[in-house]
Amino acid sequence: MIRMLKWLSVVASLGMVFVLIGGALVTKTDSGMGCGASWPLCEGQLFPSEITPELVIELSHRLVSGIMGVVVLALSILSWIFLGHIREVKFLAFMSSFFLILQALIGAGAVIWNQSDFMMATHFGISLISFATIFLLMLLIFEIDTKFDAPSLIIQKKHRVEIYAITVYTMIVVYTGALVRHVEANLVCGSWPFCNNNAPLSFSNYSVDQWIQMGHRLAAAVLLIWTIVLAIKLIRQYRSNRIMFWGWITTASLITLQVFFGAMIIFTMLDLGIALMHALVISIYFAMLSYFVLLSSRSAKYEKG
Repeated sequence: MIRMLKWLSVVASLGMVFVLIGGALVTKTDSGMGCGASWPLCEGQLFPSEITPELVIELSHRLVSGIMGVVVLALSILSWIFLGHIREVKFLAFMSSFFLILQALIGAGAVIWNQSDFMMATHFGISLISFATIFLLMLLIFEIDTKFDAPSLIIQKKHRVEIYAITVYTMIVVYTGALVRHVEANLVCGSWPFCNNNAPLSFSNYSVDQWIQMGHRLAAAVLLIWTIVLAIKLIRQYRSNRIMFWGWITTASLITLQVFFGAMIIFTMLDLGIALMHALVISIYFAMLSYFVLLSSRSAKYEKG
């Protein structure tokens, strides 16, 4: 059964990557209404008569999401039954299914009721949490902690608080990035890193969309600097621990790559491949942060008792 759970967790994790990328593809190609105001059927039909590129993208995303819903639900139930004795398994099993269902409902609501840009910007964040919970569940099933030196790791309280804070802040940055796309503000600033590199401090003529774009860039810059500074601090503090050493090198590398892809979106005039990589990298980055949140919660428990 453990072997089956391992395979199931890998399929679920990889499948959720396709769900994330598929959702980003739907948004970036404006295919959200590719099936009309109909859900879960497309144009109210099981087999639509008129096929368009937008319909194919939207319907493919729905099919992958539906299949992954079944896979994640099976993974959650079996993990609860056979690995429920592991401290975090039941919580992650519940959360993975809950957020996947919530993600589907918000997507359905967007199709049927045409929700606002501000509401739709939360959709990607919820997808991110769903992916992270499934990713953590996979790590627990593969016993990554026991294969490395996580059991001996005790993270100090001041570092735990900062890990919690940067994870919450990341969700805010993700929201601002999703909002940029949903209000179609990706290319309202022709330069990078400033909206206008010839007059970087000229703010008086900024439109609302430009403020949204530059607000996201500022938030992303803060996240980049914060992550690198925190990584250096934690690597020095826990240099003998492989999980912390290599984990934070990976995390700092991911956020650097994320900012690079964000800049390339502007330079390539919204190249679709670059935009999808931008969504993928932030998903992996957030999953890494979530793992450190899990390790921090364990350290807090050890301190108490």
